[in-house]
Amino acid sequence: MPLFDSLSIPAWLVPAFTSFGLIFLAELGDKSQLVCITLAARHRQAPVLVGAVLAFVVLNTLAVVFGVGLAEWLPERLLAAIVAVLFAVFGVLALRSSLDCDDGEVPERPGHGILIATFLMILLAEMGDKTQIAVAGLASNLEPMAVWFGSTLALAATSALGVTIGCRMLSGVPMQRLHQLSGVIFLLLAAGALFKVF
Repeated sequence: MPLFDSLSIPAWLVPAFTSFGLIFLAELGDKSQLVCITLAARHRQAPVLVGAVLAFVVLNTLAVVFGVGLAEWLPERLLAAIVAVLFAVFGVLALRSSLDCDDGEVPERPGHGILIATFLMILLAEMGDKTQIAVAGLASNLEPMAVWFGSTLALAATSALGVTIGCRMLSGVPMQRLHQLSGVIFLLLAAGALFKVF
């Protein structure tokens, strides 16, 4: 008698936990978590987290439904170029706002704007990334809905961790330095994406 039957564990929990563990570990310290850390350090955490989770819901749904062939919809170079431009724009905007910042109150940007920006950055940056390909591979061998659930939960957890870290950074770092750090991080991410183009 199989161990899982004797413990009365539903069969879908095993692939869900497997997907969660693998994807959580793979995504720790990845660029999407860095995006969450950077954005949450400068903006309200709720729109950043919601934008990130929505992006991962879309990405994992596409990965489970279409598998590894998903990354072939857009040429890798074109996708990398779009990501590079997006990160570069955010980097320049962050550096510009650091010049206008006097460490006083910084005007809050609308939550929906940050939500959309987070969604687009993570959606484009993670399209065809190693974690999405891993989700597609897992879904082709295990119960697809369990893989979707486990991997989406893992990516939401890493995003929440990034948002929490970003908010902690906010309390200890002057706003001007935070804008400068954000700008540098986004420009480095842009350079990494641009490297893929060439």
